[in-house]
Amino acid sequence: MNNVIANELQQQLDKRYGTSAPHAGDAANPTLEVLLRHRTARHYLPATVSETELQLIIAAAQSASTSANFQFTSVVVIDDPELRARLAELAGGQQLINDASVFLVWVADWSRNIDMARAHGHTIEATSYLDSALSSIIDVTLSAQNAAIAAESLGYGITFVGALRNNIDDVIDLLHLPEWTFPVYGMAIGLPDPGDPADIKPRYGQHVVVHRNTYTPPTEDAIRDYLDRINTYYREQELPEDWVKNRLAWRISTKESLHGRQGIRKTFNNQGFRLE
Repeated sequence: MNNVIANELQQQLDKRYGTSAPHAGDAANPTLEVLLRHRTARHYLPATVSETELQLIIAAAQSASTSANFQFTSVVVIDDPELRARLAELAGGQQLINDASVFLVWVADWSRNIDMARAHGHTIEATSYLDSALSSIIDVTLSAQNAAIAAESLGYGITFVGALRNNIDDVIDLLHLPEWTFPVYGMAIGLPDPGDPADIKPRYGQHVVVHRNTYTPPTEDAIRDYLDRINTYYREQELPEDWVKNRLAWRISTKESLHGRQGIRKTFNNQGFRLE
């Protein structure tokens, strides 16, 4: 069994890194196998995530590290079909929101802690500063990633849906989110369609992202290696293969590339986060 897991793990590492992939060796285990086989699942078969499974996924989320045990995460489970359809529209017409077995909206939530502090006669001056908002978003992200891993360990696939932020004010209104909360992203969970060609996507080599003691810029060869691998992946997926042009530049070239998200600071302010 360990040999089987090690072989699967090595195949996953090879897909991530190409010829520079680390060797799985004796460290292979089922947890690593779940983590390394992750891929985005955008097409789902009809299936039901049981309430028990959902509760375990949320329990995994709540078991993530949390700053000062403040537990900033709130999760809105969207099981109303009309509400899902509206969120899909606000997220750029993403059908996967409608098709997934479960759709969750992950919310950075200062509201209950602020209410508690005020109820006990304390001021909340520090919550206006950027680090407080940042801490809550980090908390949500740790929780959501735990939930993603839990869902994948149960045989489901997931997709994070950051496009909810394209129309962030409408999402806030639709979900009746109170002051001192902010919806960070959605998450679709469902049974992946085996006909979906999406596979393990290449990442930068570890020699690009790992630094020892001081930062070292990547070499041209290292960047070229990644572009060769990621462009090959998109070509095999029958998608536009120029990653720099069609992915990177598409998102950063102009403020319009943000598709409405360029006004998020104002939304933070409206929600109570002054970001000083």
